[in-house]
Amino acid sequence: MSAGAFNILWLQAGSCGGCTMSMLEHGSGGWFRELDTLGVNLLWHPSVSEETGTEARVVLERVEAGETPLHALCIEGAILCGPDGTGFFNRLAGTGRAMLDWARALAVKADYCVAIGSCATFGGVPAADPDPTDAVGLQYRKAVAGGALGADYRSRRGLPVINVAGCAPHPGWIMETLAALALDVLTADDLDALGRPKFYVDHLAHHGCSRNEFYEFKASAETLSQRGCLMEHLGCKATQAAGDCNQRGWNGSGSCTKGGFACIACTSPGFEDIRDYHRTPKIGGVPIGLPLDMPKAWFMALAALSKSATPQRVRKNATADHVVVPPRGARRPKE
Repeated sequence: MSAGAFNILWLQAGSCGGCTMSMLEHGSGGWFRELDTLGVNLLWHPSVSEETGTEARVVLERVEAGETPLHALCIEGAILCGPDGTGFFNRLAGTGRAMLDWARALAVKADYCVAIGSCATFGGVPAADPDPTDAVGLQYRKAVAGGALGADYRSRRGLPVINVAGCAPHPGWIMETLAALALDVLTADDLDALGRPKFYVDHLAHHGCSRNEFYEFKASAETLSQRGCLMEHLGCKATQAAGDCNQRGWNGSGSCTKGGFACIACTSPGFEDIRDYHRTPKIGGVPIGLPLDMPKAWFMALAALSKSATPQRVRKNATADHVVVPPRGARRPKE
């Protein structure tokens, strides 16, 4: 351990491990070099640390006893409270203790507590109805404050759980949050009402979407693989979902909509209860979920106007899997 380093401890609860997989993609030099650069010391991570068995248990016990300072406790995955509130559906192997117990014991020792991903934040996929494991987030059960640590929990530095929501969250969201904590520049004012860092939730997934020309003219794809906007027929929630997904991209350029799939608003509580993700629910032909900050009457009026003015190029390309009509300026001039 480096003297003066910012110590983080990463635990995995009820999850698929996708948040760790996302994190490992961070930075041109890799996550570990990034941590070194920022003076962050990874005390232990169940997937990437060499310590195992007794060695790992000693790391946790030293933190719990206050012998090793814990600056940030990072938990990935939902806390499984079942059966009957014991948490025994998910024990930390070799310790005989439930993750519910470890989370509560270590959270009070941490300067900051960080929920990594939507499972640790709101319960996520494990909490989907009917939720037989009684899965919750660290400080939320879906959108309701509470969770494993309780609504009143505050870390040693006075902050609620910092919720880096997303399934999986962008590695930049995780690393920039940890960097801000290590540099002591993240305050309560930097979090939204659900405890998510504003630097990425003050954006919409719609911002920077490569399909925006189709959205502007309400030129919609009718099936997957087509180029048009995915909102009208295929369930896309990018105009309602928090996140700068289409501005920074995964692995340098990827996002759900760039990959041809609808945004499912995975940074929001309760997304896991949606059924039939790739179909837009409607009433009277009008999508139920409209763009944020857009009154329904305005949306209806603008949609009608946009459709009446849709260029043939945009209309034909919307239902094709490749460009069938290029922009006029891109055509070869007549000889």
